[in-house]
Amino acid sequence: MFIETPKAQVSKSKEDTFNFLNELSNFRQLMPENISKFEVLSENRFLFALKGMPEIVLEKKEQTQFNKIVLGAASEKLPFTLTADIIELENEKSEVVLSFSGEFNAMMAMMIKTPITNFINTLSTNLAKI
Repeated sequence: MFIETPKAQVSKSKEDTFNFLNELSNFRQLMPENISKFEVLSENRFLFALKGMPEIVLEKKEQTQFNKIVLGAASEKLPFTLTADIIELENEKSEVVLSFSGEFNAMMAMMIKTPITNFINTLSTNLAKI
């Protein structure tokens, strides 16, 4: 399953946007209002939970300085990645596209597609406000 958000314009340089996303504690600002738990576990891992949903631990899997950050599920039970691609528009303006990619059976994909789409769209919308 692959889901991609529309481009979010951020009023920060490409470097500042990358640094913001690279600091995992900043993801708290991007989370939906129905977040019930958020905790930074280490420099490369954080845990979050939305009301009525199980806790998810994300960890940095890969990064290309100032261009891309890839977060992935720390658990092998639900293998997926969340990628932020950062594009420079001007000195103090950049664009971010978030994409979700995961391997799920058809039933699971059907159940989670809408909540995940809503979740990453909220992250993208909130990113445009930073």
